[in-house]
Amino acid sequence: MVSDNGHTRLFHVATFSNAQVLSSFLDYLKIEKGLAPLSVSAYTTDICQFSEFLEKRRRLLLTARNSDLRDYLQQLFSNHVEGRSVGRKLSALRHFYRHLLLDKKIEHDPTLNIESPKQWKVLPKALARDEMEATLDAPLNRQSVSADSGRQKFMALVSRDRAMLEVFYAGALRVSEMVNAKLEDLKLEAGYMLVRGKGDKERVVPLGRSAQLMLTKYLSESRPVLAAGKGTSASASVAASLRDSPLLFIARGGRKLTRQRVWQMVRAASASSGRTASPHMLRHSCATHMVENGADLRTVQTILGHADISTTQIYTHLALDRLRTVYQKHHPRAKPR
Repeated sequence: MVSDNGHTRLFHVATFSNAQVLSSFLDYLKIEKGLAPLSVSAYTTDICQFSEFLEKRRRLLLTARNSDLRDYLQQLFSNHVEGRSVGRKLSALRHFYRHLLLDKKIEHDPTLNIESPKQWKVLPKALARDEMEATLDAPLNRQSVSADSGRQKFMALVSRDRAMLEVFYAGALRVSEMVNAKLEDLKLEAGYMLVRGKGDKERVVPLGRSAQLMLTKYLSESRPVLAAGKGTSASASVAASLRDSPLLFIARGGRKLTRQRVWQMVRAASASSGRTASPHMLRHSCATHMVENGADLRTVQTILGHADISTTQIYTHLALDRLRTVYQKHHPRAKPR
């Protein structure tokens, strides 16, 4: 029993099982926060793993202590779990216990005063600029097929993949945002597109000249070919392709692209640069190259769709490196005498 602003309230910890507490939190994420199913699934996995750790100590999620969190994180590192994955799990637990605290199911937040280790703040992997150029050009270097009918569809795929790579790099899209992008969201003449990100939040993403050119070619020449089914001419399917599928990027026959297919495409394209990249690496490459060229973090935050600037601050050291370089070049007292 504890005192709360002069009122007495009782924590019935024993009446809440781990499953009940987790179910309530997941309902909050789905209904109030409006998170996507993949995000909810990630929260579920991370919290369930901590719950299993606590069960071995005969402790509930509601009775977890600060020392339990520290021991859990240490166990993850002992099992060689990657630092960024550990950081994500800690972030999920912070959100979970903050919700329980606001819901007055717990009195103390066990995640307080637990700092993220330095290795969690390592800048995400990004391609160098020459590697990015090689990746963007990779679809154009594929070996073509000989038959005319097959060649037409082959070139349509090349054009689509090149356009997708340009959009990945121009707008720092996530793979789920790419496969769900709609035709109506593309404002090609204005040079931007609307992107629906996590929690169904919309953001405006600018498109550079290269991305606009590749999208124009894809929409006029290649998308109708991909939308055409067997025995259907491309010209006859232009109107049908725009009407039948609302998606911007499509597979053969107008089908929806899968996340796995997009991953395969990016991996194959990046192989020409000597690296193995993922769609998320292209996203980080966009942010990294922007900061290196002098973009402020608020602008990068807006393009990436980060809800909190602290998430974008992993790129801070890039901005500081550039600041130091400019300072040493232009400040009269910074130059060697």
